[in-house]
Amino acid sequence: MSKDYEERIQELRSKMTLEEKIGQLQQCGPSLVGAFDVSFDELLNMMFDGRITKEEFDRLMGTAEQDYHEEDLRAGKIGSYNGIGDSAMANRLQKIAVEETRLGIPLLFGYDVIHGFRTVTPIPLAESCAWEPALWEKTGRVAAQEATAAGVHLTFAPMVDVAKDARWGRVSEGAGEDVLLNSDYGVAKVMGFQGDDLTKEDAMAACLKHFAAYGAGEAGRDYNRVDMSMQRLWEEYMPPYQACVDAGARAVMPAFNDINGVPCTVNSWLLRDILREKWGFNGLVISDSNAIAECVDHGIAKDKRDASKQAILAGMDMDMSSNSYIECLKELVESGEVPESVLDGAVDDVLRIKFELGLFDNPYQTDGQRESQAMLKDEYRAIAREAAVKSMVLLKNENQVLPLKADAKIGLFGSLAADKGQMTGAWAIGANPEDCVSIVDACEVRRISYRYSENGSDLLKIAVDSDVLVAAIGEKKEESGEAASRADIMVRQEDLALVRDLLATGKPVIVVLFNGRPLAIPELAEHVPAILEAWHPGVEAGPAILDVLFGDVNPSGKLTTTFPAATGQCPMYYAHINTGRPGGKSKFTSKYLDAPVEPLYPFGYGLSYTTYAYGDLKAEKKEDSLHVTVSVSNTGERDGEEIVQCYVQDVAAKRVRPVRQLKGYKKVGLKAGETKQAEFTIPYEELSYYDWNMNKVPCEGILRVYAGGDSRAELMEEIIL
Repeated sequence: MSKDYEERIQELRSKMTLEEKIGQLQQCGPSLVGAFDVSFDELLNMMFDGRITKEEFDRLMGTAEQDYHEEDLRAGKIGSYNGIGDSAMANRLQKIAVEETRLGIPLLFGYDVIHGFRTVTPIPLAESCAWEPALWEKTGRVAAQEATAAGVHLTFAPMVDVAKDARWGRVSEGAGEDVLLNSDYGVAKVMGFQGDDLTKEDAMAACLKHFAAYGAGEAGRDYNRVDMSMQRLWEEYMPPYQACVDAGARAVMPAFNDINGVPCTVNSWLLRDILREKWGFNGLVISDSNAIAECVDHGIAKDKRDASKQAILAGMDMDMSSNSYIECLKELVESGEVPESVLDGAVDDVLRIKFELGLFDNPYQTDGQRESQAMLKDEYRAIAREAAVKSMVLLKNENQVLPLKADAKIGLFGSLAADKGQMTGAWAIGANPEDCVSIVDACEVRRISYRYSENGSDLLKIAVDSDVLVAAIGEKKEESGEAASRADIMVRQEDLALVRDLLATGKPVIVVLFNGRPLAIPELAEHVPAILEAWHPGVEAGPAILDVLFGDVNPSGKLTTTFPAATGQCPMYYAHINTGRPGGKSKFTSKYLDAPVEPLYPFGYGLSYTTYAYGDLKAEKKEDSLHVTVSVSNTGERDGEEIVQCYVQDVAAKRVRPVRQLKGYKKVGLKAGETKQAEFTIPYEELSYYDWNMNKVPCEGILRVYAGGDSRAELMEEIIL
């Protein structure tokens, strides 16, 4: 941190009135106002609850205008905006802040750039299946270059919540169920978003979220409680957040949930003891939307005034959208209930990130020309296509139905095959549906012989003239993401009915799945010859899918989340403990009567158009680490890339340990018939764990080391530590 920044911060804050200090802590978005008698949020709820129709909602919205609270801005009551993603409006508001307020402090503009701005890349859960940090950083860089051209300074990403329950809708926003993958994904995104110099015009600050353990909400319900041991919290959920802080993320968003009874929004242990003191974070802490006021609903604060007091004392710098600080902090400081020094610390954090972003020296970092030239470049589309191809996972390929021959005649079914807007998935708020390429669009461009039916009409007629039938089914983008938890993750019945009708024709059937979470698909897995998990792949969806189906690209993606056979198995994840009676065929073991013990598709799983074999696994003790080598051979007839995975199991520890833990992975390119060696260095510190008394203890005794193509790898060597 530049000493010059700190001196300028102190000098500027010394000139501020109490009201101006509080204003710096206020982040608001434009409000929708119009010819309706309730708030916009209530209007949305009325539509979702069925009290008004979608048509009535659209009619009312046609009268709406956006209120940017410009008089509050001129009065010094706003320090930041969210949800503004165009340079003209950003500069207009910035001009007011810089030229019409007493101190001329520039605004900070935040935006949810989760997986691309205009060039939407695959949802994070999908992209994590590429197991490629360099790719994750590259797509983050594209997002930053576009978003900053539109006036964005701060993205509310990456989300690094370890998510083990497929019912939770926001599993789509992170890197799945594994702690190592979430750590690596988060670090890569921080580096991609922020670049090598935050003062550059194409760098935006990363805000890691949701701190902490948001992905562990009870029963997979969004916003729900989290109640767990400290050992599990520190071993399975906290490392990705710390990795992002260590990588230089400049902002942190506490989670909506409570941890063991204390909401993260007002949790001083989390925000001060851990984040500030233990990890040394000196950036911005910003609430999630309305989270401070919602502490009243949590039952830990009696009113917004109490919630504001608890939040700022706990270390919450900025209030997003709830107006709690702007309404309550002045009285709290004047009464002495909140020391002004605490307020000053929060103001310093806000000013610091503005200095780091170069906003005081260059508040107008973009304009319309830069914005128009930055969007949807050919090179960005190429990166989006690369990411989509590498994200897709081939789940089944019976009798080598895939890849298709170049002259194959295709019967294409399902609305998702033609719906451009559904390709983006959740949290793609800067996207334009017309930017996206559907499967139907891509077939036209490639001049593929195809016939399309949205709902299966003319099914038999189309089938007669087709060599293969493709069903594009799964979830719509609204069915995953925030506030999209599901009690049943089975494929919808109408999709299953369509697939049954296609199978009845006797023609080979391929299912292309679009979804933002693992789905329970036992019937498809049993009866459909080929299944391609496409997720929500982004703007280049159609071309990328055809690249895989026709074999232009040999699929290499591997699952970063377990696919259960039934919803009732949730949460299901690979790194579980065994219990004293591990699940098995015997009656008195840990299992369900009406579901298999094993998942439908395990963590790390993914097929290729070639085959791989493993051998020569060796584990050797070094001074500070365990050195593991394994050979992998391409035993098929096509070149390919294999994601080699290394797992460990501590056999007899002071606390029961998971049956497998991922400790390393490498993507290895292999020509047909070629053999290479993959190497892994595992520091002993990464094998340690917490004992009953929360002391960090080393792994000692027998350690089993596994290597292979997924979490069921059978190649194993034991070593004594």
